[in-house]
Amino acid sequence: MDFSVILKLVAVGIVTALCGMLLKKAGKEEIATVLSIAGLVVAFVILLDMLAQLYDTFKALFEL
Repeated sequence: MDFSVILKLVAVGIVTALCGMLLKKAGKEEIATVLSIAGLVVAFVILLDMLAQLYDTFKALFEL
């Protein structure tokens, strides 16, 4: 696992959390919820890319 991927996930989490807190303070709870879901989707896409690379590595390793 590459360290930059972990940093990307941390950055997405921090930005999502900060923006969500700001939106909740401004009274925009609905938009904060949508933002949280969008941040979760972005994190899942990053993880899905990592899982695809892992699958390709196993496939090449075992010559499937």
